[in-house]
Amino acid sequence: MSQTVLDIFRACTPIFQALGDSARQDIILLLAEHEALTVTEIAEQSHLSRPAISHHLKVLRDNKLVSIEQKGTQRYYSLALDESVSLLKSLIHKIETTCDL
Repeated sequence: MSQTVLDIFRACTPIFQALGDSARQDIILLLAEHEALTVTEIAEQSHLSRPAISHHLKVLRDNKLVSIEQKGTQRYYSLALDESVSLLKSLIHKIETTCDL
């Protein structure tokens, strides 16, 4: 059975919520400029504390927008947007093909 626009839209809601925070937007833009960064490296370029950065990275990770790679004692965060972008593209496609625009 084909998903409805509403089903896809609801599946995208957590992504919209994760992207709706300006601190998380800043982190995403920062990671877009670098291959991978640690929490400390992100905090050095932010007005937020390391715990706040960690919290935002957890939200982004939970929503599959970033991934973590452990290297020794360091955890490196990088963008992992493929799944989320694919879901958002399917929403746009479904809207374009089923709604009067």
